[in-house]
Amino acid sequence: MAYEQLKLENQLCFPVYAASRLITREYQPLLDKLSITYPQYLVLMVLWENNHLPVNDIAKKLVLNTNTITPLLKRMEQQGLIMRERSEKDERKVIVHLSEQGTALQEEAARIPEELAKRLSDSNLKLDDLAKLKDSLNLLISFLKSPNE
Repeated sequence: MAYEQLKLENQLCFPVYAASRLITREYQPLLDKLSITYPQYLVLMVLWENNHLPVNDIAKKLVLNTNTITPLLKRMEQQGLIMRERSEKDERKVIVHLSEQGTALQEEAARIPEELAKRLSDSNLKLDDLAKLKDSLNLLISFLKSPNE
């Protein structure tokens, strides 16, 4: 090959992309029990931590554009997981909060991280190495995010 830098094996982005997809695949059977998708799980985690957030804050926390998250929130509202309402202080803002159903899922979802850790512990990966990888990825994300995010 004329350009070594174009080999897939020399890319940083590919193992990050592949690992992300494969980890999401590991989550899916656990999320299927709750009838939610991985992106919905992420939104719920944000709201379980801080309920009543503007759409922009959720998008920022998940490193997504608002035009990406809006259809996701609409589907979640149709499923009865969340409610969206205009801010009384600023009608340009849409505030998202958990419904009773969305709040109730938290107890069931609390088992998911432990289940995933158990699956990963069956491999040769050490939990300490995974924690270091998470920290490194968070540094990379912080570096790559634009100042507006």
